[in-house]
Amino acid sequence: MNEETKQYIRQWIAKAADDLIVIEKLTQFEVVATSAVCFHCQQVVEKYLKAYLIANGVEIRKTHIIEFLLAECEEFDEDFGSIDPKDLNDFGVDVRYPGDIYSPSIEETLEHKQIALEVKELVERKLKNLI
Repeated sequence: MNEETKQYIRQWIAKAADDLIVIEKLTQFEVVATSAVCFHCQQVVEKYLKAYLIANGVEIRKTHIIEFLLAECEEFDEDFGSIDPKDLNDFGVDVRYPGDIYSPSIEETLEHKQIALEVKELVERKLKNLI
């Protein structure tokens, strides 16, 4: 992998790190903006999965569908098959607009946070020696 690709992957991870900061800040108090947190959880997962795919030579498609990205990652490593994204897709786009949007409970929001952290840990472990 050339240095330009490594730098591009680091940029994806840096963007995900920004989302993680938001998640941490928004979940440290009793009142939680659940939809906003879940949006950032979806973003963390999407960005980490795309970073992993780029590291494996995959040209990234414009998609926010976590199950699709997980399936692509699983083609390279079966560990990605153990991740259950629950309903994270619902928060990638729809949550940003008014309408018939489900507002998750704090417990569900914290589950989504855990998924984001799980994906972060998995991808960082898999990319440890590559970037």
